[in-house]
Amino acid sequence: MQKLLVSVVAIVALLAGVVIFNSLPQPQPQALVYEPPREMEPFMLKGHNGGDVTNADLTGQWTFLFTGYTSCPDICPTTMADFKKILPQLASVTSQPVKVWLVSVDPKRDTQQKLAAYTTYFGKEFLGVRAEHKNLYPFVNGLGLMYSIPAEGEVDYLVNHSSAIVLVNPDGNRQAIFKAKQTPGQVPTVDMQQMAEDFQIISQQYR
Repeated sequence: MQKLLVSVVAIVALLAGVVIFNSLPQPQPQALVYEPPREMEPFMLKGHNGGDVTNADLTGQWTFLFTGYTSCPDICPTTMADFKKILPQLASVTSQPVKVWLVSVDPKRDTQQKLAAYTTYFGKEFLGVRAEHKNLYPFVNGLGLMYSIPAEGEVDYLVNHSSAIVLVNPDGNRQAIFKAKQTPGQVPTVDMQQMAEDFQIISQQYR
């Protein structure tokens, strides 16, 4: 009888603990999370390997997308290097593959070969994608990002572009966007450690 009483008390205590835990405020990501996730418009780009890249290539994986170009002097190489460092941490919190897409916003200079050499340096999880402006601009705009198009005839130019990072879920829909920190005198970049912490929360809450 005493053993039964102890068991009942233990079960009641466990259930009470579960109820209390579920009633506590759950951690929330600092990123802008889309609820519900936003569908991606149909697109067709080219990968750095020469193959077509469509919506289907976003499914079955978590994908981080950001705009950049191989001649970029600051934001792009910094973001790529930061991603290379943080990828093991990102991959450790989900059973789905984690990929990174560099969306080139400089189709004039970023040929397939140049983009391939640049992207593959960072690892097999990275994919460089490109397109001419007529297909590229709607795709980038659909992500909630932007970039500038140089004037006709310009040769040595910089491309202004968003420094935010977009997260696409395994269904191929936009799940969140990570904004860059704006610090006077410094290159605006996304806080990768905060992004990793947010991603853990987002991936755990997925479905």
